[in-house]
Amino acid sequence: MPEESVAEPAVPEGVAKMAAPDYSAPIPDIFPGDALEASSVTGLAEAELAPVARQPWRVLGILSALMGFASISTDLYLPAMPAMGKSFGASDGRIELTVSGFLIGFSLGQLLWGPISDRHGRRAPVALGLVLFIIGSAGCAVSGSAEAMILWRIVQAVGACAGVVLGRAMVRDLYTGAKAAQMLSTLMTVMAIAPLVGPIVGGQILAIAGWRAIFWVLVGVGLATLAALLTLPETLPPARRNHEPMVDAFVRYFSLLRNPRLLGYAGAGGFFYGGMYAYIAGSPLAFITYHHVAPALYGWLFAVGILGIMLANIVNARLVMRLGSDRLMAWGTALAAVSGIAIAITARTDLGGLGGLLLPLFLSVSSTGFIVANSIAGAMSGFPERAGAVSALIGAAHYGSGILGSALVGIFADGTPLPMGWVIAVCGVGSFVCAMLVRALPQQRPRNA
Repeated sequence: MPEESVAEPAVPEGVAKMAAPDYSAPIPDIFPGDALEASSVTGLAEAELAPVARQPWRVLGILSALMGFASISTDLYLPAMPAMGKSFGASDGRIELTVSGFLIGFSLGQLLWGPISDRHGRRAPVALGLVLFIIGSAGCAVSGSAEAMILWRIVQAVGACAGVVLGRAMVRDLYTGAKAAQMLSTLMTVMAIAPLVGPIVGGQILAIAGWRAIFWVLVGVGLATLAALLTLPETLPPARRNHEPMVDAFVRYFSLLRNPRLLGYAGAGGFFYGGMYAYIAGSPLAFITYHHVAPALYGWLFAVGILGIMLANIVNARLVMRLGSDRLMAWGTALAAVSGIAIAITARTDLGGLGGLLLPLFLSVSSTGFIVANSIAGAMSGFPERAGAVSALIGAAHYGSGILGSALVGIFADGTPLPMGWVIAVCGVGSFVCAMLVRALPQQRPRNA
């Protein structure tokens, strides 16, 4: 193609370009495992990325909405669970299964959307997922029994996870290496607003219009996000799509699982998620029942942890371009391991009472900002042409571990914070071990699975 005299559209640093990478050039080794992130990866043409460059905050807002569906789908209706139980005449345990059903659908659904998006692009699968989310939310709003609610929550989850898993893949389509980790960290800072204000907003909707109105609000959120999605460009052009049969695409999950670096990143994030969901499942008992915290105060204690996540994400976004995501992930997992052990000790000895438990819990929860975004970006950086499948696999590992972590707290519940503490400690140490595995393994070039 002949050269043109017009100026090329400005593209921010770190945005993927169409030029093929030059693997003959040496890559400076910032930290073991970080060399991979310095390489270029094929992406969209600069002309196609011009809208992204001109309106980065709009793109950031839409991707944040897509990736926030996991939080908003659950946090908004948490205050309404007792009212739902009374409406259905169902036990507390039956209503709690609406959360478990959502997590199961969310975990398994991600494995479906990844290969579909790698074959058909990002926008159409996300749009289909949003339609399912809207249908599932409407079904929840008109449910007449707890069993119907659980089924509709599974439908809602399968749709919601499309936005989350493909939102991450769209970031990987648009940005490379440390810039991708920086963008994911920024997105997660914005996403942290949902669990911070979700229960408060849900409580107000409940008081004004009843619990069914919460799910109608979710229908409206889905419709608004679907309309906004249509303004985004397709981030995976046909030339970069994976055209293998869908059956082969699912089989290729097993080839991804044979990659030790990918397993290391998945383990670092997966173990950590197990600890996080142990905290979510165990903290109400630990705070309210064991330490006699007023239920109204529990929400504020929970919010302090969310603020810690937001702060850590901000710090991570500022440092990742200079220090590298692998290094920051290693630091985060070390913090999670040490604070997890401290949680187990204080839960066993009651050292310091409530305050002695809150401080290591705050540090453990805050380490999310250094672990999650960096582990996701590291996992996807080695497979640019299969970012959707890798994102789905990582997401399934995260939420699958979350189901296991929360279940272990319930199985070993003894009326004290100890089961929560030991699960968090074991998961923190496991996350650190996996991060060290990533450091020890040789770096790899971006390639197809």
